[in-house]
Amino acid sequence: MSYVEIVAPEALNNCTIQLPPSKSVANRILIMAALGAVEPQAVLRRPLNELCDDISALARLIQTVFNHRKPDSLHDTYNQDSLHDTYNQDSPSIVDIGAAGTAMRFGTAYLAVTSGRYIITGTERIRQRPIGILVEALRSLGADIEYGGEEGFPPLHIVGNPDMHGGQLVLKGNVSSQFISALLMIAPTLKGGLTLTLEGDIVSRPYIDLTISLMQQFGAKACWVDERVIRIDESPITTPADIAIEADWTAASYWYEIEALSHSGTIEFRKQLNYDSMQGDKVCDDIFERIKSYVSMRSQSGPFNYDFTRCPDLAQTIVVTCCMLDVPFVFTGLQTLRIKETDRIAALATELMKLGYVVQTSESTIGWDGGRCTPQANPVIQTYHDHRMAMAFAPCAIKLKHLSIADPDVVTKSYPTYWRDLSAAGLL
Repeated sequence: MSYVEIVAPEALNNCTIQLPPSKSVANRILIMAALGAVEPQAVLRRPLNELCDDISALARLIQTVFNHRKPDSLHDTYNQDSLHDTYNQDSPSIVDIGAAGTAMRFGTAYLAVTSGRYIITGTERIRQRPIGILVEALRSLGADIEYGGEEGFPPLHIVGNPDMHGGQLVLKGNVSSQFISALLMIAPTLKGGLTLTLEGDIVSRPYIDLTISLMQQFGAKACWVDERVIRIDESPITTPADIAIEADWTAASYWYEIEALSHSGTIEFRKQLNYDSMQGDKVCDDIFERIKSYVSMRSQSGPFNYDFTRCPDLAQTIVVTCCMLDVPFVFTGLQTLRIKETDRIAALATELMKLGYVVQTSESTIGWDGGRCTPQANPVIQTYHDHRMAMAFAPCAIKLKHLSIADPDVVTKSYPTYWRDLSAAGLL
């Protein structure tokens, strides 16, 4: 297995970092634009090889559909009705989204309402990530979806139905917000629209709010009726000419971490960030301010507490930062981390032990009471095919002076220039 060695300098470089575009924003824009008959390149405005895997995988999926729609020219006018028979092909189009979980979830809903026959599949880990809740919800609306292997998991065989009906749906609020967002985005195409009721605790609500906000920019009539009910009317989708993909707040969290662990170098990345963003992970700015305050008040009793229900993708960054700064913590709201690219709670516990930190875990929590063990002399952090493991642990080299990260290419999933940017800061 390949790995990258990080040797921290005495002082970091002064530099300006170009953050990647938000994949949360980009993937929602891609789906809404596609439903409005606009091709991926028209909204991305940059080559796919310059984008992270999660964005490019969904863009390729959508482009596959458009290529079939326009056998004579990629610029023909799209007409769903006249092309319905074109999709009654004997052999389905096979779409491999690799390790892109967002592309699997958003793509499944998009293909369900798009004429054609498709098989959507991905890596071994993707085929282990449950999707049954989304599939059953889509089936209740008239989708034709079958499992290609184990019940409840990809790959999926989809016969697209542009005449799906809407109505009433009830889901538990603690399911993946991407399931909810996938259903919301196709709702304007459903006959009669959709009323979605969420029961119990609502996990990652900011991502749902982000979806609704972007849908509204595309002309969708979508809103919260009350704290638990979302209503989307049947309506046409229109892509705004000035739609933009803002910088990624989750990617920024690693630079907040680097700042927190280092007292040298001026790294400029904040000017690109939209502080009015709907991205839930913009809360990292507040979390790091709280950590800074905790560190400056060492006499205070009790651990640093935070509920990550609304921003689970920040958990790895904050867990590692707190350990490196000797900040005891108890973090809750982490139940979705068990079914991400890897079991992130278990992965954090295993890799932190290599660095000498003994954390306590449950199904939805992780904590550290200051317990230590003997660290490995030359630790190699395993990444478990998880981009966030690599990016959260790499800054530890600032404190440890030397650290190796296995399978460094995993960062292409969300931040393909991460290692180049670390090099600019002097960490490689």
